[in-house]
Amino acid sequence: MKKIFALILIGFTAAAFAQEAKPAESEAKSEVVTLSIDEAVEYALKNSRTLKSNDIDLELKARASKYSWNVFLPNVQASGTMSRASEYNPSSAVTTAAINGALLKNNLYNTLPVKTDYDKEEDRWSTVGNISASWTFTPAYIAKIKVAKAQYEAGKVSWEQSQNETITNIKKLYYGLLLQQENLKIKKTTLENARQRMNQAATNFNNGSIPEIQYLQTQVNYENTKPEVDSAEQAFVQQMDLFAFMIGMPVGTKIELTSTIEPQFVDVNSEELLQKYADNDLQIQALKKNMSAAKLGISASELATWLPVLSLNYSWQPVYIGSEGAWHFYKDLGSDEKWYDSGSLSLTLAWNITNMLPWSSNRQQVKDYRQQLKQLELSIETLKENQKVQVRKAVDTLNQAREQIDAMGRNVSLAQRAYDMTARSYRNGTTELLDLRDAETSLNQAKLGLINQKFQYISALMDLENTLNTKLTK
Repeated sequence: MKKIFALILIGFTAAAFAQEAKPAESEAKSEVVTLSIDEAVEYALKNSRTLKSNDIDLELKARASKYSWNVFLPNVQASGTMSRASEYNPSSAVTTAAINGALLKNNLYNTLPVKTDYDKEEDRWSTVGNISASWTFTPAYIAKIKVAKAQYEAGKVSWEQSQNETITNIKKLYYGLLLQQENLKIKKTTLENARQRMNQAATNFNNGSIPEIQYLQTQVNYENTKPEVDSAEQAFVQQMDLFAFMIGMPVGTKIELTSTIEPQFVDVNSEELLQKYADNDLQIQALKKNMSAAKLGISASELATWLPVLSLNYSWQPVYIGSEGAWHFYKDLGSDEKWYDSGSLSLTLAWNITNMLPWSSNRQQVKDYRQQLKQLELSIETLKENQKVQVRKAVDTLNQAREQIDAMGRNVSLAQRAYDMTARSYRNGTTELLDLRDAETSLNQAKLGLINQKFQYISALMDLENTLNTKLTK
C-alpha cells in the first residue's frame, strides 16, 4: 500500500509540474515577432536556406578559381615494398641482380655473401623503396586557369541575380501579406457592423419597433459574413507560415508586420531607362561572362591540340642488400653501404596526334564551344528584346497605378461619406437594410481597390528595379 501511495503521489507531482510547464511553453510559442520590411530582408539574408545554398555555390566557384594554379603542382609518390618469391626464377630475380650490381660496384663480393639458393624463408624476401616525381606542363593549363576565373566571375553575377530575385520575392510576399491583412480587417469590420446591426434589430424587435422579418434579415446577414472572415483569416495564417519559411524562421512563428503599403512615386520614362541602365541587367551580364568562359575554353582546346606537352620524371629506388636479410632493413637505415640506390631522370616532349584529327573528341569539343557561343549570342539578343518589353510594361503599370491611386483615394472619401449618411438614415428608420449593405459594399470595394493599386505600383517598381539592376527610389 505504501508503494502504491508513493506512486500516486509521484504521479500527482509530475502532473502538477506538467501543468506549470505548459503555460511557459505556450507563452514561448505565443511570443510575437515584429518585423518591418527592411528587418524581414535583413533576417532573410542571414537565415534564408535558399540564400545559404547560393552562398555555397559561389564558395565552390571561388575555391576553384583561387586554387586553379594547382595544375602546375608535381605528382610526387613514395612507396615501400616487401615481396616474397614463391620459387627461384632467374628471370624474376630483380633484387638479386640489383644486389650483385651494388656488390660489384663497391667491391663487396668478398665481404657480403649473395644468397640465391632460397633455402631459407628469409632469403625469399626483398625490401625495395621508391620515390618518384613527375611534372607536366602545357600552355593549355594557362587557358584552363583563365576559364576557372571566368566561371567564378559568372558565378558572382548569378549569385547576385539570385540574391536580388529572392529578396524581391520576399518583399512582394510581405506587401501581399499586408494586402491580405487589410482585406481581413475590412471583413472583420463588416462582420462587427453586421453584429451590431443584428443586436440593434433584436432590441428594436423586442420593443415592437420593427417586424420580425427585418430582425431575421440582419441575423442572416451576420451569419453569412462569418464564414468569409474565417476563410480569409485561415488564408492569411497559411501565407504567414510561407513567409516565415522563406525568410528562415520556424513555421508557426507569430509575426506582426509593422510596415505599410505606401508607395514612393517615381517619374520614369522607358526609353531613358533603357538607354541608361540596359547594360546593368544581371542576366545579360551572366551570359556575357559565360561567353568569355567559352572563348577561353576554345583557346585551351586549341593549345592542347597543336602544342606539345612537356613531361619531367624522376625516380629513386633504394634496395636493401644487408646480410641479415630483408626483414631487418630497419637496423641499417643509416648505413649507405647496405643500400643500393638506383634512379632515373627523363625529359619528354610529346604531341597528341589524335587530337589533331578533325573528327577527334578534342576537335569536336571546339565545335561544341563555337555552337555554344552562337547560342549565347542569340540568348543575349532575346534578353535585350525581352528587357524592352518588360521595362515598357512596368512603366505603363506604374503610370496607370498612380492614376488609379489618385482616383481611388477620392473615391474612398466619397464612399465613406455615403456610407456614414446611409448608416445614420438606417438608424433613424428612413433607409432599408439593403441600401445600407450596398453602401458598405461600395466602401469596402473602394478601400480594397485603393490598397490593391498601391500593391500593384510597389510590385511593378520592384520588378523594374530588378530588371535594370538599379535603385530608382531614394
